[in-house]
Amino acid sequence: MNTAAFAVFLVFIAITLGITAWASRRVKSRAEFYAAGSSISGTQNGLALAGDFLSAAAFLGVAGLYFGSGYDGFAYGISAIVGWPVLLYILAERMRTLGRYTLTDVLAVRLRNKPIRIYAACATLSILVFYMIAQMVGAGLLVNLLLGLDFIWAALLVGALMIIYVVFGGMVATTWVQIIKASLLVLAVILMAVLVLKRFDFSLNALFEAAIANHPQGAKIMGPIGLIDGIGTAVSLALTQVFGPPGLPHVLMRFFTVPDVKQARKSAFVATTIIGFFSFLMIIVGYGTIALLTNDPTYMVNGQMKGGGNMAALNLAHALGGDLLLGVIAAVAFCTILAVVSGLTLAAAAAVSHDLYTALRETPVTEKEEIRVSRIGAFLFGAVCIGLSVMFQHMNVNILATFAMSVAASATFPVLILALFWKPLTTAGAVIGGSAGLIAAVVALVTGPGIWTAVLHFDAPIFPYQFPTILSLPLALITAVIVSLARPEKIKASA
Repeated sequence: MNTAAFAVFLVFIAITLGITAWASRRVKSRAEFYAAGSSISGTQNGLALAGDFLSAAAFLGVAGLYFGSGYDGFAYGISAIVGWPVLLYILAERMRTLGRYTLTDVLAVRLRNKPIRIYAACATLSILVFYMIAQMVGAGLLVNLLLGLDFIWAALLVGALMIIYVVFGGMVATTWVQIIKASLLVLAVILMAVLVLKRFDFSLNALFEAAIANHPQGAKIMGPIGLIDGIGTAVSLALTQVFGPPGLPHVLMRFFTVPDVKQARKSAFVATTIIGFFSFLMIIVGYGTIALLTNDPTYMVNGQMKGGGNMAALNLAHALGGDLLLGVIAAVAFCTILAVVSGLTLAAAAAVSHDLYTALRETPVTEKEEIRVSRIGAFLFGAVCIGLSVMFQHMNVNILATFAMSVAASATFPVLILALFWKPLTTAGAVIGGSAGLIAAVVALVTGPGIWTAVLHFDAPIFPYQFPTILSLPLALITAVIVSLARPEKIKASA
């Protein structure tokens, strides 16, 4: 067991449990449980938004991609900020004006309540399951490093903590955990970047030259090699990264935690700034893993990274600062995962209770009953994701998180953008078009190289691309438009 890591881990857990206890006394209504009573400032919410997005994928996964193939890590990491201007300039104002707690509230302003809530809840849960698996995989590897626990026990530990945060603290606790975590993670990556540059006299050219000299692919790591192997793959990845973030339900929920539209726009601006800064720092950290670890037998076993590619950032921390820095970075990374899974679980709980349960009930649901169902939903969602994470435990966590963004870009984003900006959209168009995108995305993911060959171990994938957005996003939009025009309906007046 790494004593330093364990100590930092215990301190963070104690602080966050204290926040949860404080928050639990404030959670007395749906507005407080789902949206913190719209009492979060724009700056605070921007930090929390950044915390939602800067997950295990953004840190552990991206560092692992850099270590494996250089520029591919850059493509996955830096392009993640491209979708945020869509949130900032297009969606933030309308989302805050129309919604109350969830994405589905926005859609239900114009479309028939029951069908759209059932569809949106199913799409939301599908996205969140993929995103949660990525976090649980990272958690399992980290806790194994921190405490020496097996993967399953590590996943159970994280699951128990996240359920406590959500069930008792709701959005208030989740927001403040995210703020603390985002601050710690950015500070940790700044420290690692400075220490890497110090090894090369603060020269980026020297860092890149060392990485090229050490990597088996040589100068090829400064361009796309392994993961972006053609125009189709590149286009599909670009569509995923641009239109995935604006479709992530747990991110969209944050626009309802601020008091007005001005603070919603400020939230998106602050988040974009932090995420962009973090992504540029990861260039230094990522190429630092190649330059400092590739030929070091302490971290390489038979040509493979000790602990797998997802542990490249933590091995780099050890190389830079020994057990102490490793302990601090590992504990911060664990805090990162814990905070993100809390946000995911809250969004899933809202989908189960506020969207699905209330749509299926014939009689009105009281606030107390809805919160109770939310807490049951949080527990069930966590249990399912813990089980699925065992199957995917050897995959790169950034690839897994991008799976979720691909589903979001195919299922929720098309319906949301049409509902906000295209008046002829009908309920049938939204549900059928969104379902077409959702089904196509999930089927293509399962039959693509990421799952069909890497997880299920078939010889060759049926769908050729890692991400299906190049197919499923246009399919959703075109289907929604055709069905809406073919079957017009009287649309509810917008709020």
